[in-house]
Amino acid sequence: MAGIKDVARQAGVSVGTVSNVINRPEAVLPDTRARVLAAIEELGYVRSESARQLRAGRSRIMALLVLDMGNPFFVDIARGAERTAREAGLGVMVCNSGQSQEEEAEYLGLFAEQRVCGVLVTPADATGGNLEAFARHRIPYVLVDRVAASTESCAVSVDDVRGGTLAVGHLVSAGHRSVAYVSGPGDLHQIRDRREGALAALAEAGLGPEALVEIPSDRLDVAAGRDAGARLLGLVPRPTAVFCANDLLALGVLQSLYAAGVRVPQDVAIVGYDDIEFAAAAAVPLTSVRQPAVVMGRMAAELLLEEADDANGSHRHRSVVLQPELVVRASSAAPR
Repeated sequence: MAGIKDVARQAGVSVGTVSNVINRPEAVLPDTRARVLAAIEELGYVRSESARQLRAGRSRIMALLVLDMGNPFFVDIARGAERTAREAGLGVMVCNSGQSQEEEAEYLGLFAEQRVCGVLVTPADATGGNLEAFARHRIPYVLVDRVAASTESCAVSVDDVRGGTLAVGHLVSAGHRSVAYVSGPGDLHQIRDRREGALAALAEAGLGPEALVEIPSDRLDVAAGRDAGARLLGLVPRPTAVFCANDLLALGVLQSLYAAGVRVPQDVAIVGYDDIEFAAAAAVPLTSVRQPAVVMGRMAAELLLEEADDANGSHRHRSVVLQPELVVRASSAAPR
């Protein structure tokens, strides 16, 4: 494999000149620059990123660690982050913790070894212990889809209390007086915040907390939604509406009800959360609370780049909270 010295010899210039052509082309005379580029092309020279990384002390890679890349919501976050990273000349390493604290810790260790320029992370460890250990490496990180518990990092999230209020408020305004809440892992603050918003909407309508029937789930996928739908079918009396903590759960519930001959929305109305692409394409188009996932990813990446490029210590951590939006489709209607 050709090295930088081979390029310099072929072009008849110094190694420093070749380095300038690669890193600061504007500092090299056009004729010299053209000669060096021709040598690079002829020899097939590829810059050693690992060597550059050792000299600079960090790579040109931004890491993104999410809970579940099988969820289109996180794919949209990755899209937003990737666009911003590319504009800054960076690549993105996308990793999936699978909601596992152990896998999260392993990936954070890998990021430290690879000297990534920074990390965007949706934490699986609710205690914050993994990130506390990672902070010792002095690699900046930004919380995504999480509210920062301290001023130790930036964060970009959505007002999930408001989202829960929008979802259940919509159902209540349609005449529903008993709503099932298909939730998720109890240690996720989004699950708790969406429940809080749901209860607030019921209280505003003069209904007590007993009007919200929780159907818990330890996962946030379609299979868990089908299981929740089966449990919903066994409830007596059965709620006339369902609010699901995300769209994958809602799609699973919809499948379960359809298989049992329960009509949506005539017998049971459904509202999801995230407004993933599949929501509008469901057999019964799904009403959902939209999160601006692409914007969330973009803003998180911008905050990370701002901190990573801060040479004089002027960066101040801040928390950005975006607002959700209710998108009404065919799956929600008044009870019979």
